[in-house]
Amino acid sequence: MSEKISRREFLKLAAAGAATTAVLTGCGPASRYVKREPYSRMPEYTYNGLSTYYATTCRECAAGCGLIVRTFQGRALKVEGNPNHPVNRGKTCPRGQVTLQGLYNPDRVQGPIQHTRGEALYNDRFQPIQSNLSWDEAIQVVADALVSPTGTAFLLGTGSDHLFDLVSDLATAIGAPAPIRFSAGSMFDGQATLSRAAEDVFGQAALPFFDIGNSDLVLSFGANFLETWLSPVAYNREYGKLRRGNPKRRGYFIQFEPRMSQTAASADQWIPIHPGSEGMVARAIGRLVAEARGGEMPAAFGNVDLEAVTSEAGISMETLENVVQHILDAASPVAIPGGAVLSMSNGLQTAQAVMALNAMSENIGRAGGVLLSPLSPNQDAYHRAASAREMADFIDTMNGGGITRLFIHGINPVFELPKSLGFAEALSNVGTVISFATFPDETAVASDYIFPDHHGLESWGYQRPATGAVQSVLSGAQPVVSPLYNTRSTVDVLLAAAKLAGTAAAQAMPFTDEVEYIQSKLANLVGQAGGSFAAPEINAFSAYFQQHGGWWTAEPVDPGGAPPAAPGESTAEPGEAEFAGEGEFFFLPFVSPTLGESGANKPWLQELADPTTTVMWNTWVEINPETAHELGLENDDVVKIISEAGEVEAPVYLYPAIHPEVIAMPFGQGHTAYGRYAQGRGTNPADLLGAHFNEAGDLAFAGMKVRVEKTDRKQILSRLESRIGVYGEGLGGDTHR
Repeated sequence: MSEKISRREFLKLAAAGAATTAVLTGCGPASRYVKREPYSRMPEYTYNGLSTYYATTCRECAAGCGLIVRTFQGRALKVEGNPNHPVNRGKTCPRGQVTLQGLYNPDRVQGPIQHTRGEALYNDRFQPIQSNLSWDEAIQVVADALVSPTGTAFLLGTGSDHLFDLVSDLATAIGAPAPIRFSAGSMFDGQATLSRAAEDVFGQAALPFFDIGNSDLVLSFGANFLETWLSPVAYNREYGKLRRGNPKRRGYFIQFEPRMSQTAASADQWIPIHPGSEGMVARAIGRLVAEARGGEMPAAFGNVDLEAVTSEAGISMETLENVVQHILDAASPVAIPGGAVLSMSNGLQTAQAVMALNAMSENIGRAGGVLLSPLSPNQDAYHRAASAREMADFIDTMNGGGITRLFIHGINPVFELPKSLGFAEALSNVGTVISFATFPDETAVASDYIFPDHHGLESWGYQRPATGAVQSVLSGAQPVVSPLYNTRSTVDVLLAAAKLAGTAAAQAMPFTDEVEYIQSKLANLVGQAGGSFAAPEINAFSAYFQQHGGWWTAEPVDPGGAPPAAPGESTAEPGEAEFAGEGEFFFLPFVSPTLGESGANKPWLQELADPTTTVMWNTWVEINPETAHELGLENDDVVKIISEAGEVEAPVYLYPAIHPEVIAMPFGQGHTAYGRYAQGRGTNPADLLGAHFNEAGDLAFAGMKVRVEKTDRKQILSRLESRIGVYGEGLGGDTHR
C-alpha cells in the first residue's frame, strides 16, 4: 500500500468506487491506497476508542474458513469466525484463533535476504539477521530468473489460490512448467486417493463432502474429521447437527480405528480393528446388510468371506451384526474413509469399498449422504494438491538437473516431506532457490534468497475451499493491519519482476498491483445472479467482496456429473494391506490436533494440551500399557523407534486406547529451524516414513512396520492431566502404570 493520503484525496478515490461507508470500514477498492497505520499513529478513518472489524480468510490451513478480525487503533486484537461464511458459519479452530501469534511472531523474516544455504536466519538469541537487499534488488533477482523458462519451476503450498492462479498464468506465458502445489495436510488427508474414488463415483476428480449434519448414522473408517481431516471446522459444525439437529432423534456415530483419536473419543462406539482391514470390514458390513434386506447381492459384496474378515480385523461377528442393525434402523446412514485408511497400499480399494457401502444406502448426491463439493465460482479446473508420488517425480527432476531455478512459497518441504524422498539432498542440484517464506523455516534456511511475503492478516487474496460446503464458495482475504515489517506481497513482487523481464512475461501480467490482478479474476462474477450479493461493476463488487469476506452462491449447487457406473457393481477387493519393514509394530503417525502441520511456532498452540493425552510442548509415542509392560517400559521412558527409512527417539506415553500391535506419534514437532518456539522441540515422525505409494499416488504413511528399543533414559512429559487420577501413580500398593 502506498503512503498515507489526505482525507480529500481519499474521498475522491472512494467516490470512484463503491459506497463511501463501505470503503471507510476498509472494505472498498480505494482502501488499498490507504496506509493502515500501526498503533502509535492512528489512521484518519479509525475512531479513537472504537474497534474496526475486517472480514478475511484464515491461512492456517487450506480449508478456507472465514474470519472476522477486530482491530483497535491499528492493531489486530481478536479473531472470530465469520457467521455468514458457508464453510465455518462463525466457528474457528484453535489454529484460527491463534493466527495473531503468527502475525506478531518475533521470529518473522523482516526483509529481503541473500544468504549462504544452511546458515541460520537468526542468532543464538533468536535475533533475526538483518535484511541485506533492497526490494529493488530482490525484484531484479526474480526478473533475472524469469527471463528463461528452461529449468524454471514453481513449488507452492495449498493456502493461496490467487497466487497459484497468477503463477499458473505466468508459467504459461514464459513457457515454464505449471506450478506444483503440495502440503503435509493434503498428504495426511489422503486427498489424491479420495478424489480418485470420487471420480469413480461422480465422474469428476473433486473432493467429496460427507453430509453428516443431515445424516442419522455415521460410520467412520479412520476419519479424524473432528481434528484435522480436510475441513475440520465444517465437520465439527455438521457433527453438532448430527447430535442435536433433529429433536426427535440423536444421530449415532461409530468409529473404526486402531487408535482412539479425539474423533473416536466422541463416538458412541469405538471399534479398534486391525490396521489395513478397514476395506474388508466395509465389504463384510455391506454383505450382511444386503442379506438382511434381501434381493440381489451387489457385486461389490458378493464374495466376502466373513470368517476371514473377522479373523483378520480382530472383530467379532456379534459386533458386525450390531453395526448392521444400526444401518438397517437408520434413515440416512453415511460411511467415511479417513486419511490413515486412504494412505495405505490398499487405500484406493478401501475407498471404493466404503463408497460402495454408501451407494447401497442410495445416499450418493443426496442430503445426509455423499455430495461432490462444487467448484468455486471462478474456477474452471480442479486445483488439486499434488500426490506424494508426483512430488517424488518432481524431486527426480531436481536430481537430474532439470530444475535450475526454483521458487518456493507457502510450503516447507524440507520438514514436511519424508526424508526418504530426498528433497533436501535434491536442492543441491538446483542452481538458485528463492523462498518467499514469512517465517525462518527449514526450507528458507536451505535457500539462496528469502523474499518474505506478508502474513495472511496483512494480505489480499482469495481461497477456494476444496470441500466443507455444499455451496460454491470463493473466500476473500484483505489486510486487517499495516505490514509490521519490510515484507512485500509475492504477487506484487512477481508482477514487478515480470515487467522487468519483459517480452511474454510483461505482456501476460499487465496489472498495476495485486488488487488489480484479483479484480481481473473476479470480473466474471459481476452481475451474476444467485449469489450472496450482486453488484453492477467491478469496484462495487470488490467492495462487497471484501466486506462480506468472499462470494458464494445463495443455495446449494448441483455440481453435475453422474456416476459412470453403479458404484455397487465394483468388484474391487481391498484384501490385506502391505506393510514395509521388519518391525513388530504398526506405525501410525497422525497430524497433531493442536499444532496442525505448521503451528509449532505459536506458543499458545504449544501450550494447548493435546485432547486425548494432554501432553504439551513435545512429541510422544503412544504404546498400549500391556505392550509396554512386555517391553519393560514405563511412562516417560525414552525409546528409539526404527523403521527401514530411519530412526527417531521419543518418550513413552502409556495409552490404553490403542491396539496392542500399534504405536502412534503426532506430526507437528521436530523442527530444526522455524523460530524459538519450534526449534529443537520433539521429533518428526515423517523421518520414519519410506517412499511407498498406493495406486492413486498417495504416500502409504500408515503402512510402515517399526521396531522399538529402550534407551535407559527418561524425559518427563509436560501434561495437563493428573497422573494420580489417571494412573494412580504415587498412591502406593498395586498401581496401574
